[in-house]
Parts: sequence; structure tokens; C-alpha cells
Amino acid sequence: MTKYYPLLILLFPFFAFSQTFTGDPERFPRFNECENVEFQEQRDCFNRILKSRISEEFQVPEVISEENYEGEIIVLFEVTHEGNFEINYIDAAYPELKEEIKRIFETLPKITPASYNSRPINMQFRMPVKVPLEIDEVPNLPVQEKLEIVQTRNKTPLIQEQVTDEYDQIESLNFNHPRLESEINIPLSHELYSRFEDEVNRVGINFHTSSKPFIFSEVEPYYNFESQLAALQKPVNSWVGRKLWNEHLFRFQGEDYWFTVDFALDLQVGKDFDSDLDVTYNNTRAAIFQGGLGKNLSFYSVVYENQGRFADYFNHYAESIRPGSEGAAIIPGRGIAKPFMGQAYDYPVAEGYLSFSPGKFFNLQFGHGKNFIGDGYRSLLLSDNAAPYPFFKLNTTFWKIKYTNTWMSLRDVRPEVTGEGSYRTKFMANHYLSYNVTKRLNLGFFESVIWENDNNRGFDLNYLNPVIFYRAIEFSTGAQAGNAIIGLTGKYKWNNSFLTYGQWLIDEFSSSDVFGGEGSWKNKHGFQIGTKYFNAFNVENLQMQLEYNQVRPYTYSHNTITLNYGHMNQSMAHLWGANFRELVAIARYKNGRYYGHVKAIYGERGFDFFENGDYYGGNIYRTEDERPLETGVQIGQGNTTDSFFAQTEVGYIVNPVTNLKFFGSFIYRHFDPQVNSLQHFDNTTYWINIGLRTDIFNWYFDM
Repeated sequence: MTKYYPLLILLFPFFAFSQTFTGDPERFPRFNECENVEFQEQRDCFNRILKSRISEEFQVPEVISEENYEGEIIVLFEVTHEGNFEINYIDAAYPELKEEIKRIFETLPKITPASYNSRPINMQFRMPVKVPLEIDEVPNLPVQEKLEIVQTRNKTPLIQEQVTDEYDQIESLNFNHPRLESEINIPLSHELYSRFEDEVNRVGINFHTSSKPFIFSEVEPYYNFESQLAALQKPVNSWVGRKLWNEHLFRFQGEDYWFTVDFALDLQVGKDFDSDLDVTYNNTRAAIFQGGLGKNLSFYSVVYENQGRFADYFNHYAESIRPGSEGAAIIPGRGIAKPFMGQAYDYPVAEGYLSFSPGKFFNLQFGHGKNFIGDGYRSLLLSDNAAPYPFFKLNTTFWKIKYTNTWMSLRDVRPEVTGEGSYRTKFMANHYLSYNVTKRLNLGFFESVIWENDNNRGFDLNYLNPVIFYRAIEFSTGAQAGNAIIGLTGKYKWNNSFLTYGQWLIDEFSSSDVFGGEGSWKNKHGFQIGTKYFNAFNVENLQMQLEYNQVRPYTYSHNTITLNYGHMNQSMAHLWGANFRELVAIARYKNGRYYGHVKAIYGERGFDFFENGDYYGGNIYRTEDERPLETGVQIGQGNTTDSFFAQTEVGYIVNPVTNLKFFGSFIYRHFDPQVNSLQHFDNTTYWINIGLRTDIFNWYFDM
């Protein structure tokens, strides 16, 4: 940076009082130049000298000149009772502006402090800095006194007057999108995460990409959300235009807090061409409330009201996992539904959490929502395809390590386990340790245990210990007291454009059975291998992904009826349960507000023959005691089924702040079992949709 004094006149703002100063003028701090000034003029002298010194020192950052920036900087500072200038807070759109203001204040001299009743006091100032400068305005500084008076019980009339003006002093600052560097979670949306995945996966970056959702503050150093948002802004001036295209519906920002209110939508209409239904549709209205109190505490809440009916295969699956005591279906990934107008479903959903970072190394969250562990489209450890659940999460990040502990309360809603109209409660605790071994290699260790409220056990305090092995606790509380699994993850970054990732899941390990070569049912494991290619073939914003998953029969199930790895009749890992192999191919592209993706999934799955009642290992909600085989177990056994799913979607981001999108999609699905039954039968689906959706969660239709 260099000094440009003529340009400074255009860029540096004026200072303006937001309230009238009353009281003894001698209380104002004084520069040496103001010592002999009449006391009625001391305020103006202080303003004039301060502005003069700042103007002489200010060096215009190059980025401000290049981008013709217009906006406002807020500087909160005080002159202490010792006469020193101290900055309390700077709010600016560019870090260069913050650094320049800090540098200037370090050059200011020690001055005569303000006084009250002949006592030195601290005096606080709030200085709005508008860009560009309006040089004809009379400079003025808003001021708020903070008097250091020993006799606090008997307040002086001046302090009482200040308190009575407290309401009027509350004002809205310019909204500068504080969410983008807050403790708010980045919504779990594959399309949204694909926008910055290449940035957080660069070689040499010490970022951990497997534990999701990320929070804005941990991604912000690698991806400039604000500049990306600014690039998508539309030049509209009307209130309706700004709210539709660029802004939150309602937003407020104070000096140390902010909040926003938004109205979210998911309005879709479509056609399943092989269905007797005239149309498919989804009608979702939602209210989103989020904000922050101080820098370290954030909150988020969203309430959905939904009605809809879908393609036949989706409706059939939703009804097949219906709860035992009430409800017509469970909408996959959303929750319990009741009938609506005969052929549709009504399914309310609520999510929310508190996010608090007490220091540099920790983030705590308590809420109702979803989590995900892995770098792939699927996860064999913890996925986001089940319905939301209550959770408490502790993230610890230091050195080359990120350690995630999550405790969850899950529900089993099947008729055979519910009693007296209430659902069966079980608990899950897991921990995941991610370690960046080198600037290219990441390894992770995962362990999880599920236990139920048997013998009024409730939430077992043994599992609150974040550093102990859960398998040891399982044995100490009884061999059948819990269902523990372990897993390993890995990722290698070949370069900034290409990486390979994988997972290995072990549900039960018996070396003699695993390596015996007889295909024992105890050989319960799964693995994932995948690759991502960013800016593929030198096409900017083109991302390609190829992934293979397989899970052996009986994985995630247990010989105790409730200790499966599931919640609300859905798997907490892969949405297909077990006994499958799968190949996934995805391509995504984005250009400005336009986006699109193509996805193809081919799989081989093994279902049960319900005529004889045997369990072949695909449905994790059945017990292992129902198995017909001890050895010779292989993937695809039972009612072997080939499935193919393809989806393409193109759309336009209407509002990048809320991620509201207008889109059109087409789904092709072919399902071909070896033997047709009421549960699984040969069918082909052609499903087309158009809609307007606030994209803040992943919705999987590829079951």
C-alpha cells in the first residue's frame, strides 16, 4: 500500500454523532493542541484533531481502490482513564481495512483523559466510517460514557439519564452477513458443499473434511463466502426485488448480536408415468430463525409443514416402514406421516440446535438434526439419510487432529417393540478421530455403540467419557448390553484436483471366521472406495465422483431386537441396510447461479423370501437368530435383485443467501428382483419434477 492523499479525501468517511452530548464539557479527553481551547469548544477540537491525525496516517488499501468499495466501517474504541486509545471492536468488509484502522490507532499519542468531578474516567466512542467520504459534512463522534465511580449505589443524575436513554441507543448496524463467519452449521446439501470442496481439499491444508456438517467459521479461512455471495448479487433496488434475489426476509445486526428470519419453500409438482396417480407433488412451507449472540454462540431453528405424495416406488417404501402405533408411513429422511386427502401424506418436521465455541479448540452443539462422517456420497459409518434425532456433539480441533464425539437418542417404532403407545428408546454414542498424517494423507478411526433402556438403564454415563474405548464398556456392562462397531477411514490427495477416499467398517470380528474362507455369517464388514476429480479436464467448477460400496449380510443387525444400527425404521449408515454392492457415478457443474448434476447408481442387493421367513441379511431390523446359514454367506444372497437408478437435475439459484432454487429433475429407476413378491417386484419408474426449493438438506430418492 502507498499513500494517495487526493484519493483519501474521496474514500475516508466523516464521523457523525448519533446522540447529543450533555454534561460537563471538561469531561472530554484532550489532545495537546486542545489544552488551551475554551471548554465549550473542546469536543469539536477533539473531533478535529482526531480526524486530522487519522487522515494524515491513513493509507488506502489497494483492494479498496481496485474494487471501488462503498460501505461502512464500525469502530468501537475508548480513551482510557490513563489517556490511551484502545480499540474494542472493528467491523469491516475487508480485513485490510481492519488492519489499517488498528495500525493508525497504534500511532495515536497518549492524551489527557476525560474527567468527571475531577476524576479521570474511561470514555467510549462508536465511530461509523462511511465510504466514500462526504467532505462537506461537519465531523462529529457519537459517544457513550462509561464512568468509573466508586459510589455505585447512589447513581448520579447523569448516569440515570444515560440509563433512561438505553432503549433509544439500540440501533441496527449495516448487515454484513455475520452468518458466514459464525458458529452456524453449513446446511448438509451435496450441491452446496460441492462449491467449496476443492478449496478445503488442497494439498497442504490442515482441514478435516470427514466430520460433517461443517461450521461457517472453520471453512471461512479457505473459502471466501462473502466474495462469492457478492458476485451473485443482482442489481435491484426495490424491497421486493432485494428480498427475492439477494437478501434474508428479515435481518437485524447489533454491535454484538444478529439474527435473521426466512420463509423457506419446497413446492414441487411432477408425474410418475407408470402410476395411476395424476400427479406427484410436495408442498412444504418452513420458517427459519437463526442468529448469534456474541462471537461464540449461535443458534438455528427450522420448522417444516409438509404435505405430499411421490412416485409409486417411494410411496411403497415409505408405507413399508410405517410405525407401529400410528401413522400411515415414514417419509424417508423426514419422519412419521399421517394420511392426507386419501392418497398423500402430512409430515411435520422440526430441526434446530445451539452451537457454542468456548475457545479456540472446542465447539459444542446440542440440538435435533443429522450428522455425517465420511468423504463420499454414501457413508458406511454415520449418514444423513434417516430422520432427525436429538444429539449432543463435541468437536475438538488442535494440531493435526479433529476429534468428534456425538451422543444421540434414537427411536425404534416397530409394532413388536412399542408398548402402551410409546416408541422404544435406545441410545448411540460414537467418536471419530481424524488425523492429518501428512499434507496429503488423512486417516481416521471410528467407534460406535448402541444400547437400549433395559432394566431402567437409561443413558449410561460410562459412555460420556470421550476418550475410552466403547468395546471395553460393552463387555463391562454385559456381553449383550450393547452393539459396538468400529471403522477406519482414509483419504489421499494426489494433487489439488484429484483425491481418493475410503472407509472400512467392522461390525463383528472373529479371525477364524473372517479368514477361514468358509463365508461365515460372522464376517460382518463393509468397505467403500471412491475418488473425486475437481475442475475436471480443466473445466472450472466441473466436479466428478466415482464410488464403490459393499456391505456383507447381517452387518448392522444384532441378536437383540432393538440393538440394530437404525433409527425410525431407517439405517443410520447406508440407506440400503446390508447385503449389497453398489457403484455410484456423479458429475456436478455450476456457473454463476446456474447448476446441474447427473447421477447414476447400479447395485446388486439381496432381500428375504418372506414365504419361508428366513433372514438373508439385508434388513438390519431382523435378528441374527433368524438366519438360515452359518457358512457360505455371500453378498446378494436371498432374493437377488439388480437395481439401476439415474437422476439428472438442472436449476437456477434464485436467492443465494437462503439457497432457494428453481429446478427441474428427471428420475429413471429399474428394479428387477429374482422372484416377485408383495414387498419386492419388478418395476420401472419414469419420474419428472419441477419445483421451487430451499435446499438445506439432502433428500435421497435412490432407495
